Amino acid sequence: MSHTRDQYYIDLWNRVLEYLLSSRNIEPEIVETFFKETYIYELNEEKVILVSPNIISKQIMIQQEDLISAAFISILDLTHPLIIDICLESELSSKKQTLSFDPIEVAEDDLFQSMPIQKERTFDNFVVGDCNRESQAAALACALNPGKYFNPLFIYGNSGLGKTHLLMAIANYVQKSFPDRKVYYIESLKFVDKVVKAIQSNKIDEFKQYMCSMDLLLVDDIQFLAGKEKSHEIFFSIYNELVNNRKQICIASDRQPKEIKGLEDRLISRFSSGLSVGIDSPEFETSLAILRMKINNSGNEIEEVDERGLAYIASNFSGNIRDLEGAWNRVLFYAIMFQEDKSTIKFETIVNALKNQAVVSEKDGLSPNKIIKCVAEYYGLTRQQITGKTRTKNIANARHISIYLCRKLLDLPYIKIGDEFGGRDHATIISACKKVENQLKKDPTFTTAVNEIEKLIAS
Repeated sequence: MSHTRDQYYIDLWNRVLEYLLSSRNIEPEIVETFFKETYIYELNEEKVILVSPNIISKQIMIQQEDLISAAFISILDLTHPLIIDICLESELSSKKQTLSFDPIEVAEDDLFQSMPIQKERTFDNFVVGDCNRESQAAALACALNPGKYFNPLFIYGNSGLGKTHLLMAIANYVQKSFPDRKVYYIESLKFVDKVVKAIQSNKIDEFKQYMCSMDLLLVDDIQFLAGKEKSHEIFFSIYNELVNNRKQICIASDRQPKEIKGLEDRLISRFSSGLSVGIDSPEFETSLAILRMKINNSGNEIEEVDERGLAYIASNFSGNIRDLEGAWNRVLFYAIMFQEDKSTIKFETIVNALKNQAVVSEKDGLSPNKIIKCVAEYYGLTRQQITGKTRTKNIANARHISIYLCRKLLDLPYIKIGDEFGGRDHATIISACKKVENQLKKDPTFTTAVNEIEKLIAS
C-alpha cells in the first residue's frame, strides 16, 4: 500500500477510536487494550476489513461491531450500513483482496462541525425507571416540540447515569422527525476549544453566527464551562439569541445550576428559568432491565444468563449505568474465554469474573449501594442527593451517616468509600466518620436514628 493510503487508514482508525471513547459506551481501558493495535486493511463504501492483533481482541471487537459500524457511518457520513469484517493476520490469505482503494471523503474537524451524535442512542433503548422517569419524559417532550415547552431543559445527575444518552436521543428524534432542522451537539470543553480557535483565526463572529443558526443546541458537561470568562460571554450571546428565537437548548451537568461554582450568575439565572430535572442511580429493577437489554443486543452465542447472577450484577453495580455495563462486559469476556459451555452464563462464572470488582460483603451480601439506599429512604432523600455535592444540613447529615456505616459495616478503605461517594478524597471521608462518632457520643436522638438505620439495613 502507498504511504498516502497507509496514512489515510491510520488517521481514519484514530478518529474511530476517538468516536468510541466519546460515545462512552465502551470503557477506555477496553479501547486501549483491545482496539488500539487493530488496523484497517481494506475499505470501500460497503465493507471494511479490520485486522486484530490476537484472538481475544478479535472476540472483544466482534461484540462491539454495531458501535464500530456506527463510528464509521458517522465519520464517513454514510447513509447505509457498513459491513465490519474483523480477522487476524493469519486469516488474511483467505480473504479475497479485491477491495479497491478509493478513499471516502472524511469531513474536516473544522471550527463549525458538531461532535458526533451516536445513532444508536434513542428513546427506544433508554430503559425507564423511577430513577429517570421525569427526565425521560421532559426530554421526549422537548424532542416532540422543540423550543415550545421547556427552554432550556437542564438535566443533572452524577456521571454515568444516562444524561448523554438523553441528549443523543433528543438529537436523533429531531433529526428523524424534522430533517430540515439544524442540530448541534457539543461538550463544554470542546466549546471552549472552538472559541479559542475562532478568536485566534479571527472567525469569532462567523462562529457565533453559525451557532445562532441552529434549531437545536445540546451542550454536555456544562459544569466545565465554569471559570472560562470569554467562553461565558460567547455562550451567553448564543444562548440569548437561540432562546429569543424559540430554538431549543438542552444542557447536561453533574449538578444543578445553582451548585456550579465559577459559572456567571446571569447564566445560572437563565438555566434556572427553564426546567431542571435530575437522574438518580438506577434502582434494582431498572438495573435488571438494562442488563436484559444488553444481553438481547449483545449479538453473541450466549443464549441465557443465570437469574441469580443477573441479580448479583444488578445489586452490586447499580451505582451508575457505566459501572453496570462495565460489569456485564467483564462477565461476557470471562464467559467467552473461560467457560466451556457457552450457551448459559453460570452464576459461578459471574462471581468469579467480578470477585475483585464488586464491593460486597461475602458474609451477608451487604454493599455500599444498600447502605446508601437505606439511609436515603430513612430521610426521604434520593441516592443522588446523598452522593452529590449538595451541602444543606439534612443532606450532609445523611451523607455522613452513609459514609460512617460503609466504614463500620463493610470496613472499606477510605479511598474506596470516597469513590462510592462521587470521588471524594480520603480526608473528607475520615472527617465525616469522625463527625458521626462525635455526635453519637453526645446526641441520643442522633444515636437512635443511626441504630434504626442499621436495623433497616440488616432487615
